[in-house]
Amino acid sequence: MTIKKQKNGTELTLAVEGRLDTVTSPELEAALKEELNGIESLTFDFSALDYISSAGLRVLLSAQKQMNKQGEMKVTGVSEIIMEIFEVTGFSDILTIE
Repeated sequence: MTIKKQKNGTELTLAVEGRLDTVTSPELEAALKEELNGIESLTFDFSALDYISSAGLRVLLSAQKQMNKQGEMKVTGVSEIIMEIFEVTGFSDILTIE
């Protein structure tokens, strides 16, 4: 998995490539802890994400809870496969997906 960070004032975009699973989710969690302070708008770009596991979903849920307190969060570039996972797990009702 690769994470590309782009910060612009209080906006943060994280482009996640590859697989977000049990092995790689701690890396994303660490990146979020490091970067979320003072962020009002968080965007996950999943256009190059191949797979997301329950561990990855947990990191997204945690990020959503944090951003509910300090701003907004959205997920962009979601493939059909990832969208299907979001729909089956109910995450499509929780997340803002564009």
